[in-house]
Amino acid sequence: MAAFTLRAFAPDDVEALVALWQACGLTRPWNDPYRDIERKLAVDPELLRVAERAGEIVASIMIGYEGHRGWINYLAVAPACQREGIGRALMAHAEHLLRERGCPKINLMIRGENTDALAFYRRLGYATDDAVPLGKRLEADDWARRALDGSPQIGGRS
Repeated sequence: MAAFTLRAFAPDDVEALVALWQACGLTRPWNDPYRDIERKLAVDPELLRVAERAGEIVASIMIGYEGHRGWINYLAVAPACQREGIGRALMAHAEHLLRERGCPKINLMIRGENTDALAFYRRLGYATDDAVPLGKRLEADDWARRALDGSPQIGGRS
């Protein structure tokens, strides 16, 4: 595995982080990644981590814990850096941080068509739970509104 530095997200990382998520196919029209970053920075900002190599962000992980379950979101590894052990290292780091907080279990949700991600998590010991995830949108992100009205998706913030 080539060396990388794992560190907390910094405000100057926004554009590089969103570009990474887009390159990894993690963004969706109904979730504004900029708002997702803002939301995370409001709650446990130190649990948004990035991996850096040669001054470039090559991976990320968003870790959550509300006192009952841990959650992993936005685990992303740049396509050119995949299969180097970076994702495995980020997950080990997340598990360590969650154990330190007394977290008994980690949950994650993977889109069914993302067979590579499903295989990755299974190799790490994650298994399908006998549970049905349900969701209800409480707030429509700007990206969702533009998707619904046919407006073009705009990359960054002005």
